[in-house]
Amino acid sequence: MNLSVLAKSFARLRFVCLVLLASVLLSGCVQYEAGVNFENSNRGELVQHIKLAERLTSFSSDSVYQWLNSIERRARKEEGKVRRLSQSEIIVTIPFSSGEELQRKFNEFFNPNINQKSELKSTSDSELPKIESNLLLFQNNFLLLVQNRLIYDADLRSLSLIASNGNVLANAGSILDLEFSLKTPWGAKSIQQTESAIAYSPLSVGISPEQNQNKLVWKLIPGQLNHIEVVFWLPSPLGIGSLLIILFVAGGLYLRYTFMPDPSIQFSASSAANVSQEL
Repeated sequence: MNLSVLAKSFARLRFVCLVLLASVLLSGCVQYEAGVNFENSNRGELVQHIKLAERLTSFSSDSVYQWLNSIERRARKEEGKVRRLSQSEIIVTIPFSSGEELQRKFNEFFNPNINQKSELKSTSDSELPKIESNLLLFQNNFLLLVQNRLIYDADLRSLSLIASNGNVLANAGSILDLEFSLKTPWGAKSIQQTESAIAYSPLSVGISPEQNQNKLVWKLIPGQLNHIEVVFWLPSPLGIGSLLIILFVAGGLYLRYTFMPDPSIQFSASSAANVSQEL
């Protein structure tokens, strides 16, 4: 009886030690930022910045490098560029030229069900958590300006805990630093979770952003359904170009009929002069 109690106490002590060790060694191991930067309604780029701590790469360097390499391949597939700052830090930029292209490229790049399915088959240890995300962008054109309504949902419930052999080792929130950012020329306004969003995903959590000039940054919560909804305005190059053309034509007509004689009057005067000469 005493031996069984001692064994249970030792098992509990071992588990507590594992939790403490994981919390200390893995704290802040993954810094992951996904962002959307707009210049106008027809130009922008997706940005993904990943920085891994050396402690993590030393524990499982092969799987980590395979994951980073897969991100590079997907970025080039979407006509993006990759800057490898170090073996454990990369910055990915993917351009887009319309709201539809942004929505398509974002969901294809960040949705693991589409992009990682074929890639992970060749990875021996790849039981990576399934993360589902979806971005929607609704645009209304008001000639010179475009109203944008962006909705982003990220299902991070699979990242709630870091476990090994069924034993919880650490809270993922202490290991993962996940962010989503939005940068626009005139800033943006985050709106609270609406009734439609709650009806669509009643378990989702609306999160508030931190504002840095024209950039909003949301801290994503592992283990939760994260919901982001924001409204912002962008200049319309097509509308502004059309207005400039109209002003140019109107200015030309004004100068033509203000500072130059009327062609019909000039033609009548020349005809009368020719008739008088013939007589």
